[in-house]
Amino acid sequence: MSKKAKSNILLLITAIIWGSAFVAQKAGTTLEPFTYNGIRTLIGGIALLPVIAVFSGRGGSGGAESPSAGGRSDGAAPGGRSQSRRDLIMGGVCCGLVLFVASTLQQFGMYFDTDAGKAGFITALYIVIVPILGVFIKKKIRPLIWFCVLLGAVGFYMLTMAGKGSGFDLQLGDLFCLLCAIAFSVHILVIDHFSPKCDGVKMSCIQFFVAGILGVICMFIFESPDIRQILSVWFPIIYAGVFSAGIGYTLQIIGQKDADPAAASLILSLESVFAVLTGALILHEKMTLIELLGCVVIFAAVIIAQLPSKEERLAAKN
Repeated sequence: MSKKAKSNILLLITAIIWGSAFVAQKAGTTLEPFTYNGIRTLIGGIALLPVIAVFSGRGGSGGAESPSAGGRSDGAAPGGRSQSRRDLIMGGVCCGLVLFVASTLQQFGMYFDTDAGKAGFITALYIVIVPILGVFIKKKIRPLIWFCVLLGAVGFYMLTMAGKGSGFDLQLGDLFCLLCAIAFSVHILVIDHFSPKCDGVKMSCIQFFVAGILGVICMFIFESPDIRQILSVWFPIIYAGVFSAGIGYTLQIIGQKDADPAAASLILSLESVFAVLTGALILHEKMTLIELLGCVVIFAAVIIAQLPSKEERLAAKN
């Protein structure tokens, strides 16, 4: 088996882990959002410590790509190799603040009855939103992206509003997930700013700890955590923390080392598909035909948005 084939398999496993993590988040909605999110995000930071130890021993973070090329939506932040301590801390804190907002909105979305599969596809819209936000920092946007925006809007309507008895019936949980997609788009732009300046794995670890600490603080201020209730959902917490962050991120680093960037982006985009599949298999979630069509339309928008431009294809050949 070739190195590229092995890399693609590792990235596919990563997409499965990340997609199924939406099921773990949904299963964790028996806890209040800040409680679940704060604890699992702290565990995510702890899970990355062994990854840092391994890759530091090898002399680097593994050189994974930035999520702006179609990587993770939960805050795994690959980056460059410059060891600027100031940039590392500043990047970790800034990314952690935005990650806290994004992941909290996502957890509130599922807390207010948005299915795991729907949350996966709505969150995936961040890939389409990122280029639009890039306009505000003077980044060029391809005309094709506007078509993807239109596709994404149509898919979102089909997935969340069509066929529910009225012309406009956006559920509160769906709205939170849409705001989460916007927040993750900001998160990616922040990552793009800091990732060339510091070690990506270390920055990701710091951001998890920052987001986790903020979540725990909000847990004690706004919620009433119960240790027995927390222990009753220990597996969804561990899965979302250890598997999604520690194992998933490690596989992404190893997988992207020998993978074609465009292929890696497309494979990792399957995360939303696996969110639907695992939601149906494990949580017995069901979608109407029009909701499934909405998923297809959103997925098409996400895939098209990641296709390389003519200039990028020519550059890759050279």
